[in-house]
Amino acid sequence: QHLLLLKNDAVTILSSSIQPTELFRLINSVELQIFPGIRKASVQSRMSKKEYIDSVNNLRKHILRGDIYEVNFCQEYYSETTIDPFSGYEQLSEISPTPFSCFLRLHHKFLISASPERFIKKQGNTIISQPIKGTARRGLSPAEDERIKLQLTRNPKERSENIMIVDLVRNDLSRIAKKRTVRVEELCGIYSFSHVHQMISTITAKLNTHSIEEIIRSTFPMGSMTGAPKIRAMQLAEQYETTKRGLYSGAVGYISPNKDFDFNVVIRSLQYNHAKNYLSYMVGGAITWLSDAEKEYEECLLKAAAIEKLLKG
Repeated sequence: QHLLLLKNDAVTILSSSIQPTELFRLINSVELQIFPGIRKASVQSRMSKKEYIDSVNNLRKHILRGDIYEVNFCQEYYSETTIDPFSGYEQLSEISPTPFSCFLRLHHKFLISASPERFIKKQGNTIISQPIKGTARRGLSPAEDERIKLQLTRNPKERSENIMIVDLVRNDLSRIAKKRTVRVEELCGIYSFSHVHQMISTITAKLNTHSIEEIIRSTFPMGSMTGAPKIRAMQLAEQYETTKRGLYSGAVGYISPNKDFDFNVVIRSLQYNHAKNYLSYMVGGAITWLSDAEKEYEECLLKAAAIEKLLKG
């Protein structure tokens, strides 16, 4: 109904229902809601460490039985507190700058995201997916950093996680791709962010459809946040996780007028309900037969480090 175009230092207002000058007047007449500054928050886990480890070991039993090959298993941390959402987003972006970060407000609910992961991008007739699977901490020195990156590259467990999801994404894209056009452009590439190194693969295909609905239906939810086979992995995640994911592991992005689009994966993100003063974030990882439950728990803490730094002030 209304569109604001921001370019350089100019804003152009378009509206299908009222005069742009009247819309400008209405915008200026709105009383801004002022939030208190970010307070140090006491964060609690929705799942004890023992419960997490028991669940991981139970999921490994499902893998041994052949129910699944891999599942993304997540847990929630939460706090009853008050924050300034946009200030929180700016601070999180400084602490953990990422290529797919975003800030979203839907009435009294906010998403404050420092996502490093692309879900799917359409550029002309090409579709691109870049799943992340494989995580390692940053080193304290350049030499240690390089050693950790090399260890991540050679880690059989991390590589198996990534390759299984690459297979799943190839299968998803094949439903909407022209024959013999699905390509793995990069397998298990290592990319560095402020707090972690990540293993990222890139899969592309040439589309046989321009229906945005068909493309999203064929690929969502993303394999990196579900597992393989996708449906059974989702069922088991639902069974063992203690929190409904909501917007977490969903996607935020844009669709351009020419029907190109780009969507992220909602991870490394805070969800804030201002009406209830409820703040939460979820972290998780891929569970395979090679997973060590204790190390998986430590990986969750590593992924949450930037958000914890924000909340501890």
